[in-house]
Amino acid sequence: MTDTATTPAPAAQPPRRSYAKLAADESREDYSLRYAPHSFRRWGPGTVAGTALGGIAYLADFAIGASIVFAYGFTSGAAAILAAAVIIFLTGIPIARACAKYGLDMDLVTRGAGFGYFGSTLTSLIYASFTFIFFALEGSIMAQAMHQAVGLPVEIGYLLTTLVVIPIVFKGMGALAKVQAWTQPIWLIGLVLPFLVLAFEAPDAWGAFTHFGGTEGAGSGFSWIGFGFGTGIALSLIAQIGEQADYLRFMPAKTPANSRRWNLAVLAAGPGWVVIGAAKQLGGAFLAFVALEAVGKTHALEPIAPQLEALRPWLGGLALPVAAVFVIVSQIKINVTNAYSGSLSWSNFFSRITHRHPGRVWYIFLNLGIALTLMELNMFAMLGKLLGFYSNVGIAWIVAVAADLVINKRLGLSPPYIEFKRAYLYSVNPAGFGAMVIASTVSILAFFGLFGTYAEAFSTFIAAGLALVLCPLIAWATKGKYYLARTNTVNGPGVEVADITATHLCSVCETSYELPDIADCPVQSGPICSLCCSLDATCGDVCRTASPGGAVILPLPTVRGV
Repeated sequence: MTDTATTPAPAAQPPRRSYAKLAADESREDYSLRYAPHSFRRWGPGTVAGTALGGIAYLADFAIGASIVFAYGFTSGAAAILAAAVIIFLTGIPIARACAKYGLDMDLVTRGAGFGYFGSTLTSLIYASFTFIFFALEGSIMAQAMHQAVGLPVEIGYLLTTLVVIPIVFKGMGALAKVQAWTQPIWLIGLVLPFLVLAFEAPDAWGAFTHFGGTEGAGSGFSWIGFGFGTGIALSLIAQIGEQADYLRFMPAKTPANSRRWNLAVLAAGPGWVVIGAAKQLGGAFLAFVALEAVGKTHALEPIAPQLEALRPWLGGLALPVAAVFVIVSQIKINVTNAYSGSLSWSNFFSRITHRHPGRVWYIFLNLGIALTLMELNMFAMLGKLLGFYSNVGIAWIVAVAADLVINKRLGLSPPYIEFKRAYLYSVNPAGFGAMVIASTVSILAFFGLFGTYAEAFSTFIAAGLALVLCPLIAWATKGKYYLARTNTVNGPGVEVADITATHLCSVCETSYELPDIADCPVQSGPICSLCCSLDATCGDVCRTASPGGAVILPLPTVRGV
């Protein structure tokens, strides 16, 4: 009930909000800052999974795997790649299931999984940096292919790789799904063909590769130092689960009829990406090893040159255009995902900082502008060091979120569901946010050699271990106090409902949204959608202090969750 003695009455009814044309068009916005409603999740589990997996066509895996094996030798490099894949797979399972179940992207899940409303702002920046760093890496590879194929200067190639994705990303999930489906056959043929050629033309190459000692004198034996550094580089890909989540949030509701397909699709499109990713890293290292003598170390790390050398015995003069087409298609497939996910992340970040939302599509240009700058600065040459540093922050974030979902929720230290709406969250939750900050700070100090060589090599393991321990420890120490600023009596757990897909009118923008996207607002004296709530700069968050229980009367029918 409403506590009329303590609930402040607004002096005047707040003005209604209308969004700009692009921001209001959900066919382009794809519910970028809010819950993805069931009415919009019109794709089947297989289609969503196929689209999500289409986004992992990137060839940075080839370059990353080659750089690890070249630096630390086959034995240490392969062990590092596989160890990183196991960590990425295990942390990705709970995150993928949460995003698919609740229809939320990585940022919204992070809010309710231990970080708080503003605490997840920092992780939005971490995720945004992942998308533009890897856009720049993939764009560099595509520009190298165009330079090799037609002599186009790489500087112009960088610009073309940036411009070509804009029309696709502008149109949103529908266009992305079509692009991934149409290009998948070409990509699969191009991926398999070089290995098929080498199986016939150089059958002894794999045996020689397993004894490869690298190009830096590491040797073919196992080295703990090499293993640690190599794992750190491979773990830079851990934030890829965020891009998978941007597709998984459109997974249809899980039902008894589709339960098996749903589980398999979420597993494959979520953490399952890293199975293919690890295979691509090892495969890319193998192709680079075979091409090393012919093209030299520098070009062997550029995926176009090993592809070309592998195809020449069978295709002759056609090897160059075939290799170039494969590389270009691969890079378009991944960079539309990088640009799309980056636009979502920047939207989340700026909506909370500025209380404005001009539309997801405008942030495409910000993300691509940063990526283009990195390409022009030749960040490809600093690949290993850059990714090794980034992974310390990325893994602290992802492991903290996974720890909350797996440990805290099962132990009752955090709410059993994901609450993402500002109206019910504290600004900062020290459980996840504190764990990430402490873990990443200590690991970065280790990465720069403050605690010795072994700590430097295993800095990412330090980040993962601290985040895994600190997140539940802080939640226990604070008794889970900072997860919910007030009880969600509208659509939290335990509420008896009739139909969760029933829509309710937001009292601010006067648009209908499904119940999970609605909060009760004392300032509006009625329901408010999650985005209007986020953009309100004048309410003073009175909903959190309106009454001892924080509850207000909301003129909504009681509805049932799925």
